Amino acid sequence: MSNIAKQEREEENLRLIEGFSLLDDELMTVVFDRNTEATELILNIILDRDDLKVTEVIAQRDYKNPVSGGRSLILDIYAEDSEGKVYDIELQNENSGADVRRARFHSSMLDTKLLKAGQKFKEIHDSYVIFITRKDYMKSGLPMYHVERIVQETGKLFGDGAHIIYVNGSYKNDADPVGKLMHDFRCVSAADMFYRELKDSVAHFKETKGGQYRMSQAMEERIAREREEAKTEGRIEGRIDTLFETMKGLMRTMQISAEQAMTAMCITEDDRAVLSKKFTGGQ
Repeated sequence: MSNIAKQEREEENLRLIEGFSLLDDELMTVVFDRNTEATELILNIILDRDDLKVTEVIAQRDYKNPVSGGRSLILDIYAEDSEGKVYDIELQNENSGADVRRARFHSSMLDTKLLKAGQKFKEIHDSYVIFITRKDYMKSGLPMYHVERIVQETGKLFGDGAHIIYVNGSYKNDADPVGKLMHDFRCVSAADMFYRELKDSVAHFKETKGGQYRMSQAMEERIAREREEAKTEGRIEGRIDTLFETMKGLMRTMQISAEQAMTAMCITEDDRAVLSKKFTGGQ
């Protein structure tokens, strides 16, 4: 890449970073990675607690499927608390990504790591899969939706320790903690945010040279990872679909054209031709 092209790419990245909010994966993952304070904040709010202590937070944690040929996962945010409970926090911008069976799969994958050989089943810790969705996935106008197994004949909770929560990212109510939290997730400016734990980190990654550099790295790493995953798994159409969804996300966030989005993503000429046809309905 020439110096001019590199400079143009860096300038385009800065434009993209300016328009990111915590509802964009690129910003969310760098803000919460290793950030126990911010993760404690959102978990305490979502779980309606004030005493939860996070001991470990890892962004983009790789979960390999133990079954040969089985689908693996990369978790947006993986966290553990002082009680041994584990949390998978996922950001879903499209309804297709928030499918209920995906939540079930995430929950089952967490379970594969929670019990070591020789341990008793009753020792398995609780797990939480939390989907923060840009839109109201359940379409009932509520801030959150808690999914629990129940015994149908009695109506009592099954109590197996597996919990799934959908958080409505479009919920607006500055009078309650969840509403304020979702307000902060939608903000593109740190100055407009309520919670200091989020405001300070967002300001760092969006407004300082060091933070912007890390953001640019994260963007490059994500695009490279998605390309490599598609290449490794041999799913050509799946790779194009992934690039197409990423492109639409950039267009929506930054209000830019398809051509500008493809330039920002360094799309190859071959893929550019396919994506252009897909975008105009040619495929």
